[in-house]
Amino acid sequence: MATLQRIRNRAGLLVAIIIGLALVAFILGDMLRSGSSLLRPQQLEVAEINGESVQYPDFQKRIEEMAEIYKMNTGATQLDDETWVQVREQAWQNLVREIVMSEVYEDLGLTVTSDELFDMVQGANLHPIIQQLFRNPQTGQVDKTAVLQFLKSLETNATAQQRAYWLYIEDQIKEERIQTKYNNLVAKGLNATTVEAKNSLEAKNQSVNAQYIRLPFSYLPDSAVSVTESELKDYYNKHKDDYKQEESRTIEYVTFNVKASEADDANTLKWMEDVKPEFANVADNAQYVNVNSDVRFENIYQKESELPVNLAEFAFNGEEGDIYGPYKEGNTYKLVKIDEFKDLPDSVEARHILIKPETVGSYEAAMALADSLKSEIEDGASFAKLAEEYSEDAGSARKGGDLGWFKKGQMVKPFEEAAFNGEVNELYTTTSQFGVHLIQPTKKGKEVKQVRLATLIRNVEPSTQTYQTEYAKASKFVAENQDYDSFNEAIANEKRTKKIATFGENDREVRGLEQSRSLIRAAYDADVEDILHNAEGSAIFELGDNFVIAAVASATEEGIASFEEVKPRIELAVKKQNKGQAIAKKMTEAVDGKDFEAAASALNTEVKDANGITFNSTSIPSIGLEPAVIGTMTTLSQDETSSPVVGNSGVYLVKVISKTEGSDENVQAEQQRLNQALSYRAAYQAYEAQKNAVEIEDKRAKFY
Repeated sequence: MATLQRIRNRAGLLVAIIIGLALVAFILGDMLRSGSSLLRPQQLEVAEINGESVQYPDFQKRIEEMAEIYKMNTGATQLDDETWVQVREQAWQNLVREIVMSEVYEDLGLTVTSDELFDMVQGANLHPIIQQLFRNPQTGQVDKTAVLQFLKSLETNATAQQRAYWLYIEDQIKEERIQTKYNNLVAKGLNATTVEAKNSLEAKNQSVNAQYIRLPFSYLPDSAVSVTESELKDYYNKHKDDYKQEESRTIEYVTFNVKASEADDANTLKWMEDVKPEFANVADNAQYVNVNSDVRFENIYQKESELPVNLAEFAFNGEEGDIYGPYKEGNTYKLVKIDEFKDLPDSVEARHILIKPETVGSYEAAMALADSLKSEIEDGASFAKLAEEYSEDAGSARKGGDLGWFKKGQMVKPFEEAAFNGEVNELYTTTSQFGVHLIQPTKKGKEVKQVRLATLIRNVEPSTQTYQTEYAKASKFVAENQDYDSFNEAIANEKRTKKIATFGENDREVRGLEQSRSLIRAAYDADVEDILHNAEGSAIFELGDNFVIAAVASATEEGIASFEEVKPRIELAVKKQNKGQAIAKKMTEAVDGKDFEAAASALNTEVKDANGITFNSTSIPSIGLEPAVIGTMTTLSQDETSSPVVGNSGVYLVKVISKTEGSDENVQAEQQRLNQALSYRAAYQAYEAQKNAVEIEDKRAKFY
């Protein structure tokens, strides 16, 4: 019944969403029918996936529904900006998969029948989602009777919205099932042969101990090699796939940072001095701090050793009502008042019963259950037995709720306050991020003198005048520099710092600038060398504590970058290639007629060891990823010295000292291992291959 109650408690929110979406759809539909040029279907298109148009109202409905599901699952009533971004992205990924794979499933004849769904929901093979929802937390077993009772209640005692939520769960079960069928189908077509298994075993079994000489590419200066234009173009033509790029914009910008001035600092100090007499005379320190301070009152008691030296000396040599300060700490001014002294223990033994709101449906239901259990215990019921039956803190529930001894700082604050400030054997109810706690302190340690301080904190922040002054500077800069050339000239003339940022159309922020999505959207609505303007038409973006003025420096379109765009990168690659050849030639000359140690000496380097290397090794100790070198080591004969090998970080000479053969001859087991690895890859790569085979035009950035 807890599941149905959870659905029931969240139904009101779901109804509001559905009504709201219906209203939006009605309004937008009316505007479309009236022929509005602003809201024609093409302009409401949020994506085109495999030829299918996705309209903004439909996609937004998906987002809102997923947000509602998120709230129901987490107990949240509101979503912050970051969570909204995650919900929108999840809705997008689900939509893409649905459109891409629906045709694939249909062509293959893959479905989930009603009999299959019945079996997974209430039959012999319950789906993991159903198992999770109906598992008894005390026994760990799934209660099938509870499943049947719930489904019966759903038919007779649930609203349409609650049934809609249950249908969402069923849809998730069907989607997971059909994905599994597809992945298994692909995986069954991928099999490692006996020959592959034998080769893999041979590679695993054969281990070599080798020596190597390494010369890094820095062994030769850049000036020692030259590159020609034809070499660069030849390299580009052979490696074009290395220069694939996503669509992006690069902006150049300056910031006018709003910082508190000396006058703001002085005004903050004056405010503290002015309220000091009032603070000294108030009776309710907590209320005064909560109303006037930038940080709320902390109901904590501290020993002398837990306080900074200046506060410890003041507090433990003073009396209740004494005030210390104001004094500055970082970017804040503080006034500290002695609120109360108490003799308190430095450790407590306690037990508790934890009730999670998501299990019983809501915080209100959890509080009601805690109050009911409290009354039962006060009437003589066993705390330990009730903890074993009701507590969702599995570790302590097995011990009758006993938490043992703990010191300050080991528990969350609300719990700690109840345990340390409460009387032994009394019952207290409090809430934390974990749920509702019914707490009973059972023993307390030795009491010591502790103090509770009321601290009035005021941050030094920029005043309206400071904002206006900085905004005036930004306005002057914009007024005098309205094109790209003058923008850059002014930055140089005024010795300002020009910053550069590159981002994609769907990125949420420019690094270092708060809430800068508006700047990204503006960059995609502008041309190269345009000064950016916000939605109100201003060239000044207010982002956190910065006024920002920006221009589009360059635009990169999706595809293969042009030769000129990547020429500097190609020059580095070709120089590295030519260096490798030149260093390899020096190595060949050094080895001629010499042993390995003499060759190293001639090259002014040393011989190093690489032991236990197999063909499956991914790196060389202390060097890193060097597949060409590892491949060379494992294919040489014992005592054989290689030709120079150009690796990732330098050029190598390799000599095998010894080889060891392993004893694993189980070809069948190796074949099974390889097949399992192929199966894991199929689950991800099969969908990615299908997605890459269709055209996806993502226009979300126009709307979010």
